[in-house]
Amino acid sequence: MNTMFAMIAAGLYFLAAFVLMGRFVHKEGPNQRLATIMAIIAVLAHVGFLSGAIMIAPGQNMSITNVLSLVSWLITVSMLLSASVLPNTILLPVVYGFAGLTVLAARFIPVSYIMHIELEPGLVIHITLSLVAYGLLVIAFLYAIQMSYITRKLKQKGASLLHSSLPPLMLVEGILFKLLLAGTLFLVVSLISGFVFLENMFSSLYAHKTILSIAALAVYVVLLIGQRIRGWRGKQVIAMTILGVALLSLAYFGSRFVREILL
Repeated sequence: MNTMFAMIAAGLYFLAAFVLMGRFVHKEGPNQRLATIMAIIAVLAHVGFLSGAIMIAPGQNMSITNVLSLVSWLITVSMLLSASVLPNTILLPVVYGFAGLTVLAARFIPVSYIMHIELEPGLVIHITLSLVAYGLLVIAFLYAIQMSYITRKLKQKGASLLHSSLPPLMLVEGILFKLLLAGTLFLVVSLISGFVFLENMFSSLYAHKTILSIAALAVYVVLLIGQRIRGWRGKQVIAMTILGVALLSLAYFGSRFVREILL
């Protein structure tokens, strides 16, 4: 059953991405309704797969591939729910493609990391806050990439942004900074929860995650202050957003990738 859910989810994610990309430059634009229907079914199959992959007896399998797939599910659901009010059509093929790949990785890469989070409610809070923070900041990263793409198109001679799938630059920039602010606040709270609920955030098990997360937080705080006080825009914002999400990705997945996949 789990394999069936995984194949349905991955297949429909890839098809939805293909539908959006296939007519993205067409004057009529992509068939967003068909892509959305496919993506919704994929999301439902994805959560069915995750339920079976993570919730095992006894405990929960929080392997790196399962967690990555869970993060991609959260991002996909967020992007789908916001699609009617936020300009994210250009981002959806990337989101869907990534979600499909994480489903296949979680199903076919045999790794395991058993936890008993039901016995530690504080750990559940910390993990939830961390996942929300990471999801928001990854979405901000996607908007930064979109902003870079639109900026490059604007600078090209004769370039036109009449296509409805390419939103106004200022609108994308405004959404980016709102996401950065929300993600940074959640990151602060998630770090505080770690210090409250975990025994030692600087132990050998957590030290690298704590240091890299604090470094990422510093990057985001400097970025937000720079934007507010000095009006930072463009390349500075994009570069620092990429640096921040790279540090967080190393914090959340770096050592686990080495331990669970390479070793």
